[in-house]
Amino acid sequence: MEPQEEARTARDPVARPPASSPSQTPHEEEHREGGTAPLGEEADGASADGLWQLPVERAERRPECSRCSRPQKVCLCPFLPLHPLHISTHLYVIQHPAEESKVLRTVPLLAACLPQDKCKVKIGRRFSEERDPELSDVCRRSGTLILYPGDEAANLEEFILDSPVYPSTIIIIDGTWSQAKDIFYKNSLFRLPKQVQLKTSISSQYVIRTQPTNRCLSTLECAAVALSILEKNNDIQETLLRPLQALCSFQLQHGAQIRLSKEYLLKNGLYPKPMPKNKRKLRKMELLMNSVKI
Repeated sequence: MEPQEEARTARDPVARPPASSPSQTPHEEEHREGGTAPLGEEADGASADGLWQLPVERAERRPECSRCSRPQKVCLCPFLPLHPLHISTHLYVIQHPAEESKVLRTVPLLAACLPQDKCKVKIGRRFSEERDPELSDVCRRSGTLILYPGDEAANLEEFILDSPVYPSTIIIIDGTWSQAKDIFYKNSLFRLPKQVQLKTSISSQYVIRTQPTNRCLSTLECAAVALSILEKNNDIQETLLRPLQALCSFQLQHGAQIRLSKEYLLKNGLYPKPMPKNKRKLRKMELLMNSVKI
């Protein structure tokens, strides 16, 4: 495959220049044929050979805080609760593998605020009863909800008022919108729980990452709002948002810029990229410009 071929090429010795060239003089050619070379060329060759033999040093990752998973120099633990929040709701975060390596992810901050037995993060794109019996069992319980917007999703605040069984577990998908959509629709397990959504007027405080619309929230923000509703405690939302606010504030103080939503940029003629030629993507852009729910 092409990537493997490129990797092998990168490890192969660099091709040396030929022993002779049309520009060489007869005197230089005699030196070549006799197995000798000018002193300067010998020195250059020796130093070049030494370079090929130098070991490649891998860049070491900065030491990370064991609690907030941030580099120790920019640890956010002072903004976390002294002790994990006391909650009765179980939270399952289904994280797309691509999110795991992102530097400014919010799930580690969320997990650091909650008890380990109440917050579980499962990484992957495909889940089934055979691969994850625990998650399969959770999805089949009558008290489990999945937070994912859509026409079939009920308003969480309204749902808990009329539900005969009070929800004990909520599932949230962590990833970009396209990644979350892929996970939700290609895993039949996630269509077993009752689908709910948030109807809130708050704007995202995760201003260092571009969101599709002005109404989109980060995973941590979704969890903060959902848990405050389920636990009937607004202090939970405030406590969970504190480390996110600190993260954004620190990044902005050190060169990051406020990221406006794609919807805002399109509406105000500020979108920096050319409009896509793909009809499906172009249609999405048009819907964003007209504030139509995608």
